[in-house]
Amino acid sequence: MDTDIRQLRIDLAAAFRWAARLELHEGICNHFSLALPGTPERFLINPWGWHWGEITASSLVLCDRDGKVLEGANEVEPTAMFIHARVHQKAPQARCVLHTHMPHSLALCMIEGGRLEMCEQNALRFHDRISYDDTYNGLALSNDEGDRIAKALGNRSIAFLASHGVVVVGQSVAEAFDDLYYLERAAKAQVLARSTGGTLRRIDPAIVEKTAEQIAAEKAQCHRHFEALKRILDREEPDYKH
Repeated sequence: MDTDIRQLRIDLAAAFRWAARLELHEGICNHFSLALPGTPERFLINPWGWHWGEITASSLVLCDRDGKVLEGANEVEPTAMFIHARVHQKAPQARCVLHTHMPHSLALCMIEGGRLEMCEQNALRFHDRISYDDTYNGLALSNDEGDRIAKALGNRSIAFLASHGVVVVGQSVAEAFDDLYYLERAAKAQVLARSTGGTLRRIDPAIVEKTAEQIAAEKAQCHRHFEALKRILDREEPDYKH
C-alpha cells in the first residue's frame, strides 16, 4: 500500500476510534470520509455495519463517486454514499467530511431556529463558519438529497441539519476532527446553560471577531491535538493501525 494512502487510512481510523470513545457515534450509523489527494472522485469511508470502536485502517473502504468499491472487502452504507459523494464533489473545502448525530449538537438542531450562539469561547472559533439548514427532508437516499445538503453547507466548514445532525468538513482529518470535538463541547455548554433557564450572556461583536481571528491563527493547534490522540491510541488501542 502506498505510504501516503496508508497514513490517510490510519488518521481516519484514529478519528473513528476517538469519536467512539467520546460517544459521538450512534450505533453503526453516521460516517466519516476522506478524499484522496487531488481528487474528490475517490474517497475512504467507513464500512457498512461496523461499529466505530472496531474500525481499523485496512477495514476502510475506498470507493468512487458512484459507490463502486475500489479497495476493501466491505460495502458502503447507502446514505453515506449519497451524502459524502456529493459533498466531496460540490464543496472544495471538504476533503474530509464528518457526519454525526452527536447529542448536544443534535439538540440544537432540534430547536426551532436553533443556533450555536456566539456566547462562549469554544463557540467563537465557529464565528461565520456555520450554515444552517432549517428543513428536514427524510433519509438521504438520493443524489438530490446529497446535493441539497452540499448546497446547505455552501462554502462553510459546518452545517447544522434540522432534526438530523451536523456535517463538519476540513482539508485534513486533524482539522475536521478538531472542529468536531470543539463543536460538541460548545454545543454541550450551551445546552447546559439553556437548561438553567437563565439568559445567555452576550459578547461584544468586536470581541467575537477578534477572538475568532486569534483562534484561527493557531494553525498548529489542531495537528498537535490529533497527534496527541494518536499517541494515546498507540498505547491503548494499537490495532487501529492494522
